[in-house]
Amino acid sequence: TNDYKYSGYDRGHMAPAADMKWDEQVMKESFYLSNICPQNPNLNGGVWKDLEEQVRDLASQKGKIFVVCGPIVNDISNTIGENKVVVPQAFYKVLLQEGNGEIHTIGFVYENVSGRKPMSTYAMTVDEVEKLTNIDFFPSLPNKIENKVESEVDFSRWTISNK
Repeated sequence: TNDYKYSGYDRGHMAPAADMKWDEQVMKESFYLSNICPQNPNLNGGVWKDLEEQVRDLASQKGKIFVVCGPIVNDISNTIGENKVVVPQAFYKVLLQEGNGEIHTIGFVYENVSGRKPMSTYAMTVDEVEKLTNIDFFPSLPNKIENKVESEVDFSRWTISNK
């Protein structure tokens, strides 16, 4: 944690601590450094926090959604502290929901900078996030379904407010 002192970055959670209220031990474990990345304070307390809250609301509404998130880094990433903790250029969050025999996905990418735009401006297809991260997020879906749902995004299907 000393690497973060005076760095100008927050210890930003990937899996939000507020999602772990169901178990005290799990809540404590959400503060492990393996779940934390250097995050711009304005992003962490602003639009990223808004997205976390929206995802929590969605999970309450829909009953179950799958969430994958993490940092986006590259060879020119900066570091902080004596231990050279890598500062991500951006963060992604990918969601999948199943309901009424349908599957829908949506991806979000937020640059690790200050700023506030409507949430829909950060939305993109899962295919686009996969290209940025080099990760195949839902490989267990049948290819025909995966190709379809990962190539389209309908922001309105997610009942996410556009703060």
